[in-house]
Amino acid sequence: MNDTLRIAMIGHGFMGAAHSQGWRVAPRFFDLPREPEMAVVVGRNADTVAASAHKWGWGASATDWREVIARDDIDVVDIVTPGDTHAEIAVAALQAGKHVLCEKPLANSVAEAEAMAQAAEAAAERGVRSMVGFTYRRVPAATFARDLVAAGRLGQIRQVRAEYLQDWLTDADAPLTWRLEKEHAGSGALGDIGAHAVDLTEFITGQLLTSVSGVMETLVHERPLLGEGVGLSGTAAAERGRVTVDDVALFTGRLQSGALASFEATRFRTGRKNALRIEISGSEGALAFDLERLNELEFFDATDAPLEQGFRRILVTEHDHPYLAPWWPPGHMLGYEHGFSHQVRDFVVAVDEGVAPRPSFADGLHVQRVLDAVERSSAAESVWTSLAG
Repeated sequence: MNDTLRIAMIGHGFMGAAHSQGWRVAPRFFDLPREPEMAVVVGRNADTVAASAHKWGWGASATDWREVIARDDIDVVDIVTPGDTHAEIAVAALQAGKHVLCEKPLANSVAEAEAMAQAAEAAAERGVRSMVGFTYRRVPAATFARDLVAAGRLGQIRQVRAEYLQDWLTDADAPLTWRLEKEHAGSGALGDIGAHAVDLTEFITGQLLTSVSGVMETLVHERPLLGEGVGLSGTAAAERGRVTVDDVALFTGRLQSGALASFEATRFRTGRKNALRIEISGSEGALAFDLERLNELEFFDATDAPLEQGFRRILVTEHDHPYLAPWWPPGHMLGYEHGFSHQVRDFVVAVDEGVAPRPSFADGLHVQRVLDAVERSSAAESVWTSLAG
């Protein structure tokens, strides 16, 4: 077996930078069984993708993803493009025998996600692996929260509150990026950040959602067109265009055990920059996590003596906490980018061991069905909607 995994990344914007950091840093800290080689990055504009290759350390750049996928010297295809291209690229890569890492949400529709999951299942029979990038699973505090629930420290799960709060669209004159166009993004806050809240809830609790009831709202219907992209947004042009996705999504859901969960996904919560927050309440305890304080976990033990009860802060930086052994001394904090290194670590190990990485394309399909059910519920005046239809 070749000791190198040669990576082609399709796309090179904000998420491309985060994935590049993961590929570059993971083999420096983790003892990986195979060495990722950042072979080529692909984009539509030859000049900008070449600049990205130089900046982030890719060996080469290209503008035709089909030619890159057909190359014999590529082992892994990492997809960080807008959602409307995920299905075509992923299916082609899997059929070409390339392992695939694809950003979330898996696709823009259930039909596309089903095609991707089917292609992944067929490819797995030939030893080809695939994974969807719900990176927040790999924040050590979130993984540790999952471990506490699995160990029974919360007892029977009774209620969950999950929310992903951002404010980068509160300015009504912020430009119209692709994330605000349904044809490219599939949905707005619901798919962009609500998908993370759904996946993290299911990951930590170990339970899937079975039905939902929700409402979606577009608060600003028209914006200036994008002049020059910068990060998630950019500069505004003089012309204006229509917003075709949701700005806010609110929904409730029922987990497999019957427990209720509430969700909020918004890019209009003034003052909140990147607050993915989840609180889980059980018969024996509770926990709370906030991505804006990602090295911490709040834990409440209901079995403590009544006079000693209270939420306590756990600083998740010990070497025995998930993923932390190769990093810094206890108390030295990790950041947003480290989850992408952990993602690379898990993906490379799974590929090397010939096992199915998680979250799988089937997991991504399930989340897509949740998003679809929320949209159908909202269109039907918030009626309770089963994921099966």
